[in-house]
Amino acid sequence: MQSPLLRSFSRRARELTALTLGTFLLAACAHSDNGDALIVETEEHTLAVTTVTDGLNHPWGLAFLPNGDMLVTERGGDMRVVSADGTKGDPLAGLPAIQSRGQGGLLDVTLHPNFEQNRRVYFAYSEPGDGGASTAVAYGTLGDGGLTDVTRIFSQVPKLTDNGHWGSRLVFDDEGHLFITLGDRRAQDEAQSLENHIGTVVRLHDDGRIPEDNPYVDHDTALPEIWSYGHRNIQGADLHPQTRELWTGEHGPQGGDEINHTRATLNYGWPVITHGEQYGGGTIGEGITHKEGMEQPLHYWVPSIANAGMTFYTGEAFPAWQGNLLVTALRSQLLSRLVFDGEDVAHEERMFSDTIGARLRHVVQGPDGLLYLLTDERNGRILKVAPASE
Repeated sequence: MQSPLLRSFSRRARELTALTLGTFLLAACAHSDNGDALIVETEEHTLAVTTVTDGLNHPWGLAFLPNGDMLVTERGGDMRVVSADGTKGDPLAGLPAIQSRGQGGLLDVTLHPNFEQNRRVYFAYSEPGDGGASTAVAYGTLGDGGLTDVTRIFSQVPKLTDNGHWGSRLVFDDEGHLFITLGDRRAQDEAQSLENHIGTVVRLHDDGRIPEDNPYVDHDTALPEIWSYGHRNIQGADLHPQTRELWTGEHGPQGGDEINHTRATLNYGWPVITHGEQYGGGTIGEGITHKEGMEQPLHYWVPSIANAGMTFYTGEAFPAWQGNLLVTALRSQLLSRLVFDGEDVAHEERMFSDTIGARLRHVVQGPDGLLYLLTDERNGRILKVAPASE
């Protein structure tokens, strides 16, 4: 059996190989009309992939500011502004205490729908406290060099000592409600409880108040902020471009990664039902995939791709992709493009699995209609995906 030290060395060697390969490809696959771009042929479009900036410590979330600059979080605990030309600002001041361990740290970031008036930035993070840590959400006012008037509006209960499965995507709906996706913190059986926030999606007003039309407001034992439950670890979320309802992407265990249409009161089954299995093999619970009263995913992956961030594409730069769901993957180092017929997946295209050479944490559509990818590395990058010039 391989020793822990050798396993650690081998893992680091693979990471360095992937990083070297990705750097080589981005530098070497140049095209005379596209500068230093990696040219990638896909089923519908020819893409030019360039590096906007690098040197980010495991970037996790990205939000575009009105002037085209990018607000980026790094899992290690820093938030900074990156200009359109790739210039990185200094870490912003004013953030609260953040526990950066394992999968936790500074996580997603989004802007208030009225950002241009109130300058509010919302962010999710691992909050230390009595009993361990939990996912929390706060907002602050963005000014020169930092955030002021930082106010915490949510803290997952209970706090736990485990350092995995934090969830943490933030999505505002068209009415200004904030959805917060939460992981099971590896306390998987608690994801079937409505008495805590383990493995749930939460819905709040922008100031943390509970909407009066939340599904469990008048329930005797359920927490009134809960929207849905039975989730494992949601790291992708977006509003459907036509229905404007919440869709989420959820990490499965070994296999069974999911895409779900995430509706109020519904139970998404974890850990009672899953299309995955234990790491290393073996059934989870009774080893069943269906049970009455529990939702089936719209799409799932076996084997696992380790899906992370996701976005519905609505721009003009890639017209053949409009309405498609784009999903990044960590383990498989790819971008999945899902084409839907209603809510059924009619086709999947997998891109970048043998070219970029890095775990892909998130995908965001920019105001220019181009795509921006975050690579989950110590030397993390923002990559821009544009149509290749003729």
